[in-house]
Amino acid sequence: MLRSSLAALAVVASFGFAQAQTPKPDPDNTVILETKDGPVTIRLRPDLAPKHVQQIKTLVKRGFYDGIVFHRVIDGFMAQTGDPTGTGTGKSDLPNLPAEFTPTPYKVGSVGMARSQSPDSANSQFFICYEGCGSLTGQYTLFGEVVSGMDAVRKIKKGAQGSGQVSGPDKIVRMRMQADAK
Repeated sequence: MLRSSLAALAVVASFGFAQAQTPKPDPDNTVILETKDGPVTIRLRPDLAPKHVQQIKTLVKRGFYDGIVFHRVIDGFMAQTGDPTGTGTGKSDLPNLPAEFTPTPYKVGSVGMARSQSPDSANSQFFICYEGCGSLTGQYTLFGEVVSGMDAVRKIKKGAQGSGQVSGPDKIVRMRMQADAK
């Protein structure tokens, strides 16, 4: 009897733990990125990178990302966007951000901030991981994760071998906070 009670308690405890690990949807920290192939829902992670999340939210609410191209897309690695010039060197008019690196691992669907050689140079450019992004862990600020629409991300036009520079790139059709989406 004691064994079955302990087993039942373990099941209940593990169910409760699993529930606690799955965050509830938060429209104020959810971005809808529309592509030509469908929407991509991104859960922002202010628990990991509060300053980066705030900057992304500010830019999204301004409509900054609407029409911006995916200028660097490397098959099997990542798709990068957020440069208003489309060259990989542009940024918003907001200040650059100090790094908010964490040991949280990059995986398929992770969303991180692009930067130059300086760890404190992230601004508006970001990337969505396909695979093979694990080496970026602790080197680039992780601020979100794709919770649906990874199929649309995988359809983004790929760039040249090596550099990933895209000729005739796909664009972000529109990007909105879920709380503001209409």
